[in-house]
Amino acid sequence: MSLKKILRLLFVVTLLGAIVTGCRSPRSVETASTRPPNVVIIFCDDLAYADIAPFGSATPTPNLSRFAREGMRFTDFYAAQAVCSASRAALLTGCYPNRLGIQGALPPRAKTGLNLGELTLAEILKARGYATAIYGKWHLGDAPPFLPTRQGFDEWFGLPYSNDMWPFHPTASTNYPPLPLYENEKVIELMPDQRQLTTQYTERAVKFIERNQEKPFFLYVPHTMPHVPLYVSAKFNGASGRGLYADVIQEIDWSVGEILGALKRNGLDDNTLVVFTSDNGPWLLYGSHAGDARPLREGKATTFDGGVRVPCLMRWPGKIPAGSVCRELTMTMDLLPTIAKLAGTNAPADRIIDGRDIWPLMTAQPGAKTPHEAYYYYWAQGLEAVRSGPWKLHFAHDYAHLTMPGGGGLPGKYTRPKISGALYNLKQDISEQHDVAAQHPDVVARLQVLAEQARADLGDSLTKRKGANVRAAGKL
Repeated sequence: MSLKKILRLLFVVTLLGAIVTGCRSPRSVETASTRPPNVVIIFCDDLAYADIAPFGSATPTPNLSRFAREGMRFTDFYAAQAVCSASRAALLTGCYPNRLGIQGALPPRAKTGLNLGELTLAEILKARGYATAIYGKWHLGDAPPFLPTRQGFDEWFGLPYSNDMWPFHPTASTNYPPLPLYENEKVIELMPDQRQLTTQYTERAVKFIERNQEKPFFLYVPHTMPHVPLYVSAKFNGASGRGLYADVIQEIDWSVGEILGALKRNGLDDNTLVVFTSDNGPWLLYGSHAGDARPLREGKATTFDGGVRVPCLMRWPGKIPAGSVCRELTMTMDLLPTIAKLAGTNAPADRIIDGRDIWPLMTAQPGAKTPHEAYYYYWAQGLEAVRSGPWKLHFAHDYAHLTMPGGGGLPGKYTRPKISGALYNLKQDISEQHDVAAQHPDVVARLQVLAEQARADLGDSLTKRKGANVRAAGKL
């Protein structure tokens, strides 16, 4: 046989093999149960600790209640700071925002953003072959170099920052341009109808699940709501009978139900980790348009637990025990290293990552304990408190305390009282009311040592310390 005939025969064999392979369903090679797990993170904006039924709300949230029955409820789960951009930076990088140079809530036309040198959870999973998408609020820089499509996400639909950063802001309207709605890196609409946002995010999330059912995916749904100004679609307007805020919560609950339903319909339920949580506590300044963190003290923009302890539910049938509760110290920063490991890789080893693998807690392994010796409560660059075990030590600082609640979308008034320092046992005194420092000087001393470690590492503006391991934010 001539060389030409041999080559032709090899070509035919190869072509037939390709045809057969192309006709074969990918699931015959790698099924949904054997490939790396899908990951869905639903991240609400300003949702308070007690805003959903599994955490004590009187507002019915049937889908989240089912979520809790089928998964795990985390009672001591913390965001990294009680404000938008800082909290989101921590979620996506596994690091305290102070380590990243991200503070507060970045405004429109910000000259800074999440440094492109940081590795986001989306980038880590994308490198493992995951499809990645974000439908919702970004808030880590609105300049083109900082947009989510430059940070590991294949797709984005949503707002670049908070929905109150627009010309209708009740106190700072002249500071803000028309609110843009993005499709990937293109502004597709100015001043969008915010009543439709929750529905639009949800519909796109469902379609993303349907399009990517044959491969692992990471779906990030950072809802605009219930951040003020509150908006709800016609189908939920007045539905709760408990006011606009409760209507908004019920629409978020509907969204969760739609996403869980899509996973079920597409045969992905048993190979998908779903996390539901919030970026920080309620913006109490807005009164009836804010949530309820009780029995926690205070709310957003404070380092009392009402500001940073948030509701958290996790669900993965067959892996996370149904109807279970975790009372150990956990935090949003733990999601990156935990999920990276589940995807068959690791958190970056060339930099400090503050989160820890909490899979033993998520699966209720006997004797599992928090991997954290401490959690550090920062407001901006100031270290205001530290928690270790049940003990929380406040250092002297002032804080935002509501004296006159707002209403109808208008803010009330804060005063700024000062706490001179106090020790609380959060297991016995969840509301941080009874200072027991005098009875436990040994605990105070131990927590002060931990605080000194944080100051050396991350810095502390209250004591004028610079951290040795702080990285720079991205700058234009």
